[in-house]
Amino acid sequence: MLLRSAIVCALLAPLFAADSGLTVHEWGTFTTVAAADGSSVQWVSLSPPADLPCFVYHLSAICVKCGPARVRMETPVVYFYTSKPLTASVHVDLPQGLITEWYPQAVQKASLGQGYTYQRDGNIDWPAVQVSPGATDSFPNAGDRSHYYAARETDSAPLAVGDQAEKVLFYRGIADFDIPISAKFLPDGKLQVHASSPENIGFAIFFENRGGKSGYRLIPDLRDKALVDALELSGDAGEVQVELAAALTGAGLYPKEAAAMIETWRDSWFEEGSRLFYLVPRKLVDKVLPIRISPAQSTIERVFVGRVELLSPWMEQTLETALTSGDTKTLARYGRFAQPFCDRIIAGSGKLRVSRAASDFLAKAAQPPNQPADARCNPTPSVLPTGQQ
Repeated sequence: MLLRSAIVCALLAPLFAADSGLTVHEWGTFTTVAAADGSSVQWVSLSPPADLPCFVYHLSAICVKCGPARVRMETPVVYFYTSKPLTASVHVDLPQGLITEWYPQAVQKASLGQGYTYQRDGNIDWPAVQVSPGATDSFPNAGDRSHYYAARETDSAPLAVGDQAEKVLFYRGIADFDIPISAKFLPDGKLQVHASSPENIGFAIFFENRGGKSGYRLIPDLRDKALVDALELSGDAGEVQVELAAALTGAGLYPKEAAAMIETWRDSWFEEGSRLFYLVPRKLVDKVLPIRISPAQSTIERVFVGRVELLSPWMEQTLETALTSGDTKTLARYGRFAQPFCDRIIAGSGKLRVSRAASDFLAKAAQPPNQPADARCNPTPSVLPTGQQ
């Protein structure tokens, strides 16, 4: 159904203007974890194994992403559309965070402290991106099943930085900034969603997957507060994908770009758990993640999805039982979110007796993964000391 929808959208969508210069499109995700009061908590945003090919560059041999942060900026990718070959430059700032991974190679400046600390003044620069419409360059592939490759399935022009060919500029990071939405469960089981942005949230969707059974509810045009009843788990993730695809194309992405974004995150977005998706207002994206591109482009679309992970009442009960009984299989189902959720449960219950097996599981999950990837595949990144150009 999703493929059919994308095909229909492609037939109806206007073609990008080939003679109007450079068109740039970008998509990405801001992922957060909600506290009991609905605000965003700091959480460790990377757990092994890493999900990127070994040729992707990392900021440092230390695990920068093993430190706590409120926002994980996941897989922004930048596409270029033009009728003629050109050279472009791209500069991205993350004033309240740090760029941690990227490809192709770039000039990356960062202020690293001891251990997992960093000064939040990240930026990245690709000063000479060769955009070559119609080129048939082969792109790197590490022979793995990383979701990284799905972003290439578009009609964007191939590009190259030096001798490294790609279809996108890719980067990731961590940051601490206020997201424009909060969400918390009320005692009666309803979800209260509050939009704090001056701009309304044009699209939001509450999704739940419980033991393979799914349900969702749309929250259109969120301006202040909304109450969402407990979900009936009678839907499926495919229906949610169709809704998201329509929202993404409505916000400015081409249908193939929207499909590539959904395919990139299909396993993660719709895994077991409760979460809220929303379209991040463009003004906020430009504020927290300003981008400069030259030559002057005819259009630039930046479509970011916010993802808020929620500890629902049924999840809290399930995890509390797993903590006391030592059911590590259940704990593992919640992946990278198990740690912040369990920390919240333990902190909120002074009488909870955590089993030795569960305690060992959480301690192991908190250990930093081995980074960087195999140096034979991923050369040492060029990280400039702060203040050098």
